[in-house]
Amino acid sequence: MKALLVLPLILLGLGFSATPAPEPAAAPEGIEHYTVDGGHSSIVFKVQHFGLSNFYGRFNEVSGKIVVDPDDPTANEVEVEINAASIDTNSKGRDDHLKSADFFDVEQFPVILFHSTKVRPKGKDAMQLKGYLELHGVRKEIEAQLHHIGSGQDSRGRYRAGYEARFKIKRTDFGMGYGADKGVLGDEVEVIVALEATRDSE
Repeated sequence: MKALLVLPLILLGLGFSATPAPEPAAAPEGIEHYTVDGGHSSIVFKVQHFGLSNFYGRFNEVSGKIVVDPDDPTANEVEVEINAASIDTNSKGRDDHLKSADFFDVEQFPVILFHSTKVRPKGKDAMQLKGYLELHGVRKEIEAQLHHIGSGQDSRGRYRAGYEARFKIKRTDFGMGYGADKGVLGDEVEVIVALEATRDSE
């Protein structure tokens, strides 16, 4: 499945709304379906540079779906889609290189996908997530630690939920070995996926 409004929300929260506040959203019952809010979600990655420092970048465009079954967490599902061309490292020249065939080759592989295949509870608000990551034309199974950050209504009465997952991959496993043999860039990449999602209308 293919898969930021700060001032207005502050004003609403302080009561400066021109319209009456909506009725609070009821806590969900049964299976819950959520749509990822790309404007309030973050995809951040970390890689070593020359083995001397950690360098961080991000992807700016993310979408996806989350299914939550309160009665059976093993039935939960997560699907995430990332626009590879939305990579952002605060340097146009570097971003253009990362989009090229040396790295993500975004013209040939425009989308990065993840879909879960197995979820196992790991205590309160934590889960072990298994699934397939499709990156640069390669599909591999990965594991991630998923944490439920919180759920509740926003200032407009919409019901939201937040999750964060962390995992590590080797970029050479996905056919992106540029600079790895010379130690320019590390092979291991740590990824943080922070998702905020809104409950679908019933």
